[in-house]
Amino acid sequence: MPPERRRAVAARERARAPEAEDAALSLAARQRVGPPTIDDVAQRAGVSVATVSRIINKKAFNKASADTIDRVERAVAELNYRPMRAGRALRTLESHLVAFLIPDITNAFYSAIAHSVEIAIRDLGYAMILCNTEESPELQDAYLDEMQSHLVRAVLLLGAVDSPGLRRAAATGVPIVYLNRKAPPGLSGPFIGIDNAAAGRAVAEHFIRQGYRRCSAIHGPLGSSASRERFEGYRSRLEAAGLALEADDVQAGTLTIESGYGAAVALLSGRTRPRAIFCGNDLMAYGAFRRCRELGLKVPGDIALFGFDDNPLNEWLATWLSTIHVPHDRFGPAASRVLRALGGADSADAASAHILLPFRPVFRESA
Repeated sequence: MPPERRRAVAARERARAPEAEDAALSLAARQRVGPPTIDDVAQRAGVSVATVSRIINKKAFNKASADTIDRVERAVAELNYRPMRAGRALRTLESHLVAFLIPDITNAFYSAIAHSVEIAIRDLGYAMILCNTEESPELQDAYLDEMQSHLVRAVLLLGAVDSPGLRRAAATGVPIVYLNRKAPPGLSGPFIGIDNAAAGRAVAEHFIRQGYRRCSAIHGPLGSSASRERFEGYRSRLEAAGLALEADDVQAGTLTIESGYGAAVALLSGRTRPRAIFCGNDLMAYGAFRRCRELGLKVPGDIALFGFDDNPLNEWLATWLSTIHVPHDRFGPAASRVLRALGGADSADAASAHILLPFRPVFRESA
């Protein structure tokens, strides 16, 4: 081949090389499985991985040129790149994750608290992982172990159950914030909730004013500080008024509709039935109400019913139920304040915080 022809062919090949390289890169991008990496961003922007890292983490604006920053930011946007936080979490031993352990996700009151918390901590830059413990110590421990392996920033425990795993987690120093129920005996930590004993006394005061002589109760698990304190407040105020509860007038429930129904079956099967029933939460009051209807008993004409929590469902499905209103929407802002303080100079004070939210009786038709 004459020299002139060889030079012409070589020139054409060099002209095609960038097109072939772009085509190969495009094919590789189409074939690659998984999200874009920091290497992809660096290649697209024509800079080093270290430069991309510094710019993304806002560490290089005094060193990188405006053109370099613009190219990196455009590459990030074009590739829809999201930094992987796992590596940073391993380096710093902390993440932007907060674990929220809930005892019963089907309970609308608990779900409303979770919603309040999720909105509030989102503003702090945290993402929430929701775990449903079903009131099980074993399941609670499994979630606590798993969440610690994810290096969560804190654990928000709604409805704590005493368990070996909880005591292990507390011993490691992971921040644990107790919501609605206080820390089990021997443990400590920030608490956010209401004065349950005072709320129980308020129910008893109402029954006394109404002139109900034979009162009864369906309480929740007494291992729960919330259930125990609201029942004890109710019981002690009635006793002080000369209306001591008889053994047959007290039934235990598990904070579910079914347990409230079963407890009401027992309470209303005797020769003399109670005039008023205080239920440890609204779900158990729903169950008790159904049993009253089955027996043809009028509420409140024959039986007065009083619930607890003011479940968000009440506004739509149980507008008749008198109850204690617990401000579920205020748990989130309170938890946000505690988390912010735990990460700052006031961490020692935050670790022993005791935030009492206001409650109020809501008097409707049932009592």
